[in-house]
Amino acid sequence: MDVQKNNSSDIVLIVFTKNPEKGKVKTRLANTVGNKKALKVYQKLLRITKSVTDKLDVPRQIWYSRFIDDDDIWSDNNYEKHLQKGDNLGLRMQHAFKKAFAEGYQKVVIIGSDCSALRSELIEQGFRALDNHQTVIGPARDGGYYLLGMTNFYPSLFEDKPWSTSSVFEETIRQFEQMNLSYKQLPVLNDIDTEADLKASNLPTD
Repeated sequence: MDVQKNNSSDIVLIVFTKNPEKGKVKTRLANTVGNKKALKVYQKLLRITKSVTDKLDVPRQIWYSRFIDDDDIWSDNNYEKHLQKGDNLGLRMQHAFKKAFAEGYQKVVIIGSDCSALRSELIEQGFRALDNHQTVIGPARDGGYYLLGMTNFYPSLFEDKPWSTSSVFEETIRQFEQMNLSYKQLPVLNDIDTEADLKASNLPTD
């Protein structure tokens, strides 16, 4: 893989997940399909995310929303486990990026676990983009993003944003341009947050 051309000690992939608990994941989806099916969908998304990230020959960190699970699908041998910290999604991502750069990583990429269309090749493309750009972003069709990467810590990118709304991607691009940060945009993918998203994804749920 082209990513292997980088010094693997200089790059890291952060995976943000929610602990898969009934009634606490995919709440917008659950509003129409119920908590049981929403949990089932999210568990499937977690397995897809793991299959994608397992293929990458880079250091990987899994960041949990509520507690670190030592006995789940994410092997301690392959994934360094952490707990998210912060009052909102932006501050939690900010903390994870800050920690990664403090540990000496020079290229840091974060992904979520909501996108059934994400592929390992796209994550590799994100890391490669950081060879020539300060940032890289993968826009989600709902107005957010499924991937963000950078070569330096830019804390303001995670502040004063209406998280989980349709303007997050646009606001982030506006900040890139205001801060004169070079960026690469990856293809638009669809996160699964609603029943309409689920139907559009053709994700099997049986």
